[in-house]
Amino acid sequence: MSDHNTLLTTPLNALHLELGARMVPFAGYSMPVQYPAGLMAEHAHTRNAAGLFDVSHMGQLRLVGPDAAAAFESLMPVDVIGLGVNKQRYGLLLTDEGTIIDDLMFVNRDYANGGDLFVIVNGACKAGDIAHIQARIGQRCEVIPMPERALLALQGPQAVTALQRLVPGVEQLVFMTGGNFEWNDAELYITRSGYTGEDGFEISVHESQADALARALLAEPEVKPIGLGARNSLRLEAGLCLYGNDIDTTTTPVEAALNWALQKVRRTGGERAGGFPGADKVLAQLDASLPLTRKRVGLIAKDRVPVREHVELQNAAGERIGEVTSGLIGPTINQPIAIGYVEPAYAALGTEVNAIVRGKAVAMEVAAMPFVPTRYYRG
Repeated sequence: MSDHNTLLTTPLNALHLELGARMVPFAGYSMPVQYPAGLMAEHAHTRNAAGLFDVSHMGQLRLVGPDAAAAFESLMPVDVIGLGVNKQRYGLLLTDEGTIIDDLMFVNRDYANGGDLFVIVNGACKAGDIAHIQARIGQRCEVIPMPERALLALQGPQAVTALQRLVPGVEQLVFMTGGNFEWNDAELYITRSGYTGEDGFEISVHESQADALARALLAEPEVKPIGLGARNSLRLEAGLCLYGNDIDTTTTPVEAALNWALQKVRRTGGERAGGFPGADKVLAQLDASLPLTRKRVGLIAKDRVPVREHVELQNAAGERIGEVTSGLIGPTINQPIAIGYVEPAYAALGTEVNAIVRGKAVAMEVAAMPFVPTRYYRG
């Protein structure tokens, strides 16, 4: 990990320090892991009211030109061409072997009529992602990084109450849609989405106005600042993958149980089947003509022993059958939960496996995800 002297900072760095945040290196940035209230309080506050997250380390870029959707679709196993204006979708950049370079979110901001595809990628991957996209489709559309934009996430059941006071009209958005808004002459692009399993919003704002907007949101009675620690526990309870832990260039979308993200139109027999990197392998896994060697599952422990990443999973006979990729005691569910990969024979719900924690077997059961019901606002 790089030392603090070489770390980048977000436009909210001074605010984090003022709020007493404990800062840690993350994706090359100095980021707040928690504030004085602590992870448990921050997690609960997001589930019950509204939490403000600084996610400005993430990469924002625009794809511009009439061919942008067809070009972008050639890199991913998802339907880009069919996405409506101001609609958002989850996507996966793949290697030529069909493994995951990064997971991302994208919005069609009317690219066909002079707008763009607005893409948000993970912070640790952004330089590589932008280079990859530029190299693969830069001759078909303009690839324009937006390092001058900050990104705030306001998450929780009262996020809409707080945000609509400052930005009237946001309440009309539904899950996975976005729109242009204004606050104090600042141009905002807001989507109703996030990575906590709760209702909420992601707000793209120019870096020069990010601090003022964050302070205005924190002045609302429902809103408190939330660090990366609670962001991780919230997304884990929601059963959502963290790139670098649960998915990476060794995992395919099907092994990662992300089949839901691959629309019918891109699958075997679909109107635009294949034509993405690693398509032969991914489609063969989807069609079950290529058997999987492992599958991502949710796990709940029987005892109150936290089971962390890289812990080995074994069957009753003591044979290795997989590994935990993310794990902690879920603050809402109040039980140890984990995401991991197991051999397909052990992937069925209710299957019992053992996690080996400091040489001792901790009994776990394969469980459905999300561990906590999601509360996205669908209108």
